[in-house]
Amino acid sequence: MPRRPEWWSWEVELSPHLLKRMIDRRFNEVDLRLMFERASGYRIDVQPGRWVIETGLEGRRWEIIVEPEPADRILIVISAYPT
Repeated sequence: MPRRPEWWSWEVELSPHLLKRMIDRRFNEVDLRLMFERASGYRIDVQPGRWVIETGLEGRRWEIIVEPEPADRILIVISAYPT
């Protein structure tokens, strides 16, 4: 995987949307943190200011949508879903 950006190590904040999706998609914060550790890549999202992290969980490919907040040095996790 290419070198990770600075925001990768910032404190993580879970969005309300993500919290609902965690229930719907049956994963938890521990799973999410494992997906960050196992990421295979990342790219710019179609939504300005957001990034897509490519990863996996339980043998399936997943994508995590994040939005860095540089002023607060917080990484907001917007959503996560299997692909």
